[in-house]
Amino acid sequence: MTKKKTQAKKKQAQAAVNGVNKNPPPPAQSPPSPPVPKGPSADDIKEQGNVAFKAKQYTEAIDLYTKAIDIKPTEPSYLTNRAASYMALKRFRPALSDCQQAATLQSSEPSSKTLIRLARCQFALGLSEPALSTLRSVLSLEPTNPAALQLKDKVLELEAHLRNFESSRTRKEWGMARLALDKCLQSIEAEGGEIPIQWRLWRVELELSRGNWDAANTAANDALRLEPNSPEVLALRGLVLFLSGKLPQALQHVASALRLDPGYEPAHRLRKRCLTSSGRIIQYDISRRPADVKDVERLKEEGNAAFKGSRLQDAIARYTEALDRIGEIEEEGKGGKIRATLLSNRATTLVKLDKYEEALLDIEASLALYPTSFKALRTRARINLHLEKYDAAIVDFRASMEQAELEGVDADVRALRSELKKAEAALKRSKTKDYYHILDKGGDEEKFKLVVEAHAVLSDPQRRERYDMGEDEDGEPLVRRKQTRRKQNNICFF
Repeated sequence: MTKKKTQAKKKQAQAAVNGVNKNPPPPAQSPPSPPVPKGPSADDIKEQGNVAFKAKQYTEAIDLYTKAIDIKPTEPSYLTNRAASYMALKRFRPALSDCQQAATLQSSEPSSKTLIRLARCQFALGLSEPALSTLRSVLSLEPTNPAALQLKDKVLELEAHLRNFESSRTRKEWGMARLALDKCLQSIEAEGGEIPIQWRLWRVELELSRGNWDAANTAANDALRLEPNSPEVLALRGLVLFLSGKLPQALQHVASALRLDPGYEPAHRLRKRCLTSSGRIIQYDISRRPADVKDVERLKEEGNAAFKGSRLQDAIARYTEALDRIGEIEEEGKGGKIRATLLSNRATTLVKLDKYEEALLDIEASLALYPTSFKALRTRARINLHLEKYDAAIVDFRASMEQAELEGVDADVRALRSELKKAEAALKRSKTKDYYHILDKGGDEEKFKLVVEAHAVLSDPQRRERYDMGEDEDGEPLVRRKQTRRKQNNICFF
């Protein structure tokens, strides 16, 4: 029996070797894979977004709606819900994009709700014409939709302000244009919207036209902060600097504008007004500079050097050439601070040449452009003093001194205080007998007493000092009589 079992095992082993195993063992089974957990659906995530929106957690709602959109990008309600969240955060530009996509998906069956949100975004971004077009579509679907009608009134009001602005600007009524533009800005700010960059540039141009240099500078800085890579903004900021007399900074902005857009024509025009053919200020695009254009800053400095060297006619020629280069364009504030400075410099030169009437014309024009220039006020005070307009001279000296104090130029303040004191003394002397004139001219017997009186006063140092200060023997103001412009150190007593 044992022998038979042994023989059977041998046969099975041999069959296995020969591949003839008639009863192979069953194959080993792999263990079952664990079940894959099913994630939330796009609708589930959207509902979570709705909960966050109702809780005013708008940033979280945006994230949840974005996840739902990633799963199902063709569902317009996810886009409009995310747009509503953006709008709650006053982020109208991404909201506009979402509303536009949703409206495209719903083009076969337009939704008034989507279109109204789209119109609100357009209005908040200052896009009045597209907003009106969108609202017309809403009202064609629902003619009595109250939200659409209310928004339409706001948009029409904005359109009216824009028309007023354009017409006022065309007529160069800068004050009216400023009021109209302010109304436009208020409309957008009331919605918490984004002011269009073009409107900000209009504000800069209006302030330039009105000669409000500080306001123009502030408006240009605001625009540049929002659009630092805009050639238009950079060039306009350069123009403000140019008209403010800051030539090197103006050229830097022009160079930046042309690096961004080498063909931007306003930047080229401004560069031509600033640069000289020597090309020594900036190194941008030298080959395209016009060879016959003078540098305003160079002419100004040459005029200053000629003045200091007592070459007064040369100084006037340089200042005049620079003034011609700048021009008097009304939209540029008639030349701005740089023109005011050059006019003031030329007036000072004319005073040196004893051309007081011409100097007065220049200095008046300068102060019309830049009323707070203490140097121009000082020059006009000196001219008025020479012309014996003592009251006007005193007013200008005081105004000049106050402005110099604001600017912190202490040395000029001290000098102006001394000049003011002399002008006040001259005013007092103009109200008494002119002893200098009496001694100089002499007179007949009727005037003998006056001659004696004049000699008595002017030969006594203390009495003469009181007289020069415009005071009588008791320190009180004297009676008015016209004074001549004779200096004390030229008087000879007899």
